[in-house]
Amino acid sequence: MKDAGSVLVVGAGIAGIQASLDLAGRGVKVYLVEKEPIIGGRVAQLDCSSCTIEYPIDCSICALNNKVLECLNNPNIKLFTLSEVEEVSGSAGNFEVTITRKPRYVDEDKCVGCGVCAQICPVKVPNEFDLGLGTRKAVYLPSPQVLPRTFTIDRENCLYFKNGTCRECEKICQAGAIDYNQRPEKVDLNVGAIVVATGFSLFDPSAIKEYGYKRYKNVITALEFERLARASGPTKGKLVRPSDLKLPSKVAFIQCVGSRSLKTGSGFCSSVCCMYATKEAKLAKERNPNAEVYVFYIDLRVFEKGFQEYFNRAKKEFDLNYIRGRPGEIREDPETKNLTIWYEDTMQRKVMQLNVDLVVLCTAIIPRPDNEKLAKIMDLELDRYGFFKNPEGQTTVDTTRPGIFVCGCCQGPQNIVDSVSQASATAAKSAETLALNIHGGK
Repeated sequence: MKDAGSVLVVGAGIAGIQASLDLAGRGVKVYLVEKEPIIGGRVAQLDCSSCTIEYPIDCSICALNNKVLECLNNPNIKLFTLSEVEEVSGSAGNFEVTITRKPRYVDEDKCVGCGVCAQICPVKVPNEFDLGLGTRKAVYLPSPQVLPRTFTIDRENCLYFKNGTCRECEKICQAGAIDYNQRPEKVDLNVGAIVVATGFSLFDPSAIKEYGYKRYKNVITALEFERLARASGPTKGKLVRPSDLKLPSKVAFIQCVGSRSLKTGSGFCSSVCCMYATKEAKLAKERNPNAEVYVFYIDLRVFEKGFQEYFNRAKKEFDLNYIRGRPGEIREDPETKNLTIWYEDTMQRKVMQLNVDLVVLCTAIIPRPDNEKLAKIMDLELDRYGFFKNPEGQTTVDTTRPGIFVCGCCQGPQNIVDSVSQASATAAKSAETLALNIHGGK
């Protein structure tokens, strides 16, 4: 595809979608590349997204899917799911890009998203979208509310690909969408600018042995908490603890798990934990007004507009208990599966303990492990933590290679609002690059 007046956007989370919409609104052709079978990124996994003084909190999927639908229906946006960038050459105004599209084994033009194939599929495996808290079939849609609503066959677990048996989904699909013969496909693109919006990973708290994550069922992460709270999640929105599916009456949130710690290698602040911990603590009280909710923190960094008011109001109206101190150890009662948190209260200067039913770990935002691979492909530099580097003295959306721009959490931790703002900035910078190329730099 030869069109140097177009832009490649890598990553279809909220930042990549916003950048694509802004560019498409300017009349620019956009190639949007996403490695997953769906778009929406981390925001698609959340129960609710905004932290403002207003109540109720915005439903995450409602806010996201308006943008997703606009993106899917925009004639200026060509979406490549299950795709990754393999090669990039050239310079600003004229990049040659090769992407690889992995087979979905379902014809995107024929699939109507009815889900009959998944109903009849005999294979069940842990659902990655639900972080393993729920299951899915070998032919699947990660969640009922995600888009595009096109099913995907998981080659590693499909019985046909494993031993040549089954093919039940093919037999029942009236649309004739199942296609076991699909193969990987390489696509060559010519674009004038590139936007990198590949998002982030989350720190694995199992590295902190004293917290017992993965050993104690009732120690979960904040994102797992979001999936439990979500109506389309593994428990249909019932905020229960995993060990016995009972409503927890005492819940503790621990902030800065993996953040601001030289021991774990993440010496930076993740910037969003203070607010999403407050949001989730409030949510726990809404689901069970009689619950006792505790939040352990080092210090509070609620620095955005309206955040302090949100924190003050949530703490007062929902009677949230904030404890200044980092817990040192969590122990489990083997019979009840209840948890005891040992911690130092730095305000009282005492070592104390707290018995709770459920512990939620607010984990650090960290760079994606494939940042290094993509940086080599695009000839970009990473900072000392592994995020995409901004050149000294330039804007936060510039990279070390002219014509390639970056937005969202792939260049550093930030909240949804800031990610969207940066996405719009990359769209403006990309459009400027195209204009300079067209007009010969004048």
